[in-house]
Amino acid sequence: MITRNPRLDIIYYVAASLDGYIATPDGGIAWLAPFEATGEDYGYAEYYASLDALLLGSRTYEQALTFGSWPYPGKPCWVFSRRPLEAAQREVTVTARPPREVAPELEARGIRRAWLVGGGQIASAFRAESLITEYIVSIIPVILGAGIPLFSGPAAEEKLDLVDHKIYPDGVVQARYRPSRPNVPRLVSGISS
Repeated sequence: MITRNPRLDIIYYVAASLDGYIATPDGGIAWLAPFEATGEDYGYAEYYASLDALLLGSRTYEQALTFGSWPYPGKPCWVFSRRPLEAAQREVTVTARPPREVAPELEARGIRRAWLVGGGQIASAFRAESLITEYIVSIIPVILGAGIPLFSGPAAEEKLDLVDHKIYPDGVVQARYRPSRPNVPRLVSGISS
């Protein structure tokens, strides 16, 4: 395990069902459509504007290619894949290197905020290396019953501190967490503890 670099923020920003799935067993995300159709962006535009780069697993990348137009314009993207994969956009770099080797490259390029788009396997790989500096999870009021989990595989316990939260009228709850640090005051409901 490596020490987190405080100059590079890697944020796992993701939507998950109440039972902890980010997609159906076949990778489908159609269950999110009713929430996307409300006109509420859940802070996405502001969040996206704050980013310098995106980090995707190969399946998430392949899913994004099915959306018609490229959903991540104007941002460099790193796609992590152990199998041969062609970069379909000029801003995409496909790599088989582990996250711990790519993180210093991001910092060397001046990247300060990167979105770990997903999925569960790549999120688990970044988490195993203590590279995720923030978790922003939008809990969607849907129970899928099965699917691709928020994280895949067993991992060490990680204590998190709640930084912020927002409840939307449609029942979506967005929570922001950061990994706990010993002897640092926590913010809970706006009160330091």
